Amino acid sequence: MGSITPPGSALRRGLRRGAPGRSRLVLAAVLFLAFLATFAVDWAVSPSAQGATSPTSTSSPTSTSSATSTEAPASNQPCTVSPTNGCIQGTITDSDRKSVEGVAVDVTGPGGFAQTATTSDTGRWSVSVTTAGSYTVAVDQDTLPKGQYLTNAADAKRTVTASLNANVGQIFQLSDQQGVVTNDDATSVTPQRAWQQFASGIRLGLLIALASVGLSLIYGTTGLSSFSHGEQVTLGGLLAYLFANQLGWNIWLTGIVVTLLCAATGYLQDAAIWRPLRRRRISLTQLMIVTIGLSIAAQYAFQYFFGASTVRIQQGNPETIRFAGVTLTVQSYVAMAIALVVLVATGLFLAKTRFGRATRAVSDNPALASASGIDVDRVIRFVWTLAAGLAGLSGVMLGLVLNGVNWQTGLQLLLLMFASVTLGGLGTAYGALVGSMIIGIVVELTNLVLPGDFKYATALVILILILLFRPQGIFGRAERIG
Repeated sequence: MGSITPPGSALRRGLRRGAPGRSRLVLAAVLFLAFLATFAVDWAVSPSAQGATSPTSTSSPTSTSSATSTEAPASNQPCTVSPTNGCIQGTITDSDRKSVEGVAVDVTGPGGFAQTATTSDTGRWSVSVTTAGSYTVAVDQDTLPKGQYLTNAADAKRTVTASLNANVGQIFQLSDQQGVVTNDDATSVTPQRAWQQFASGIRLGLLIALASVGLSLIYGTTGLSSFSHGEQVTLGGLLAYLFANQLGWNIWLTGIVVTLLCAATGYLQDAAIWRPLRRRRISLTQLMIVTIGLSIAAQYAFQYFFGASTVRIQQGNPETIRFAGVTLTVQSYVAMAIALVVLVATGLFLAKTRFGRATRAVSDNPALASASGIDVDRVIRFVWTLAAGLAGLSGVMLGLVLNGVNWQTGLQLLLLMFASVTLGGLGTAYGALVGSMIIGIVVELTNLVLPGDFKYATALVILILILLFRPQGIFGRAERIG
């Protein structure tokens, strides 16, 4: 005889079977509403941004026309060479290789020629000359941003030879340390410079560690190397620009809200993408390809909503403080203190709390942790949330320290983060911290002998050496393969 099933039991089983489907529908609805909300925010912000910039654009011709009547006219217009004129032009960048706006450059020459050019938002200046000959180019050091100095004060005035139908260029580099270089030892390595770069390395290491700890925990609990983790850093910086700069929020409130929002994106990522893929037993190689695609999609989204230019979280020029022979901005000291406190708190949480021990157990052996009663999916969901929140906070701090953030900020740091977690030991939070500090210090000290962003190539060299001589890293465990 067939069994008779009570109607109530069948109804309850039907509801239980339908629950996952309803959950997915609810999640899809939430993501769609979030997508619409993003468009609404962009629509609300764009008009105010245009309104803020329009007065400047309309007032520029007036100020230029009034200045041209003076003995030393001010020029902000780009110069184009022709058979009847030549161009003297150049670029001024600050200690973080960012463009400097509003610096006056005086150009004097034959026949009483005198003109003043002012750097644009791209750091460029130019002057048109109609007579070939020798000209003097001088930077007005009183117009330099606060806390920025010429790397060589004796080089503030230069002599150039201009020709018609030709360009002659000059580049002036600024430093955040006064008198860091003299004309006698422009390329020498001094103890003062080394100490300054060492402090900058500690700053960079702490900020990289904020993002690297989460990246290492993700690898430890899932075995996945997330190439989209850098975009979580970018998201934090751009959201801070939106709230603090465009909407006028307090910077402390902005940091808290941005960190929580970024943590929420990590939670949603695992719920909507990574957990369903894990349940289908998708290989780690395929998951890694998904992270690469997610990274590219996020970069295009950042460009669409925020543009390709560098934006500033705080508009004012940063103030500097000299302490123990090191000159850093106030934002740098605050960022270092916050990063240190957060990293210590994260380490204590992983070492002392029950959930932290469960996280380490899943990182050591997920199968054994599951057999002992630990909810592995719940732990992994928490790790994604924590990692995204820490990366977002790192983006806020980097945006304040570097005085700017753009759609590629996280991508530029991705190599440093991977080098840090590989050096410290994949899957270990403490290893990521130690590796980040080493990478940060070495990269900044390399700037003593390598110009510009060549210093970041040092991370690649370190990564190759680690893989050759100690693939498991400093704190990692050697594993037998095969």
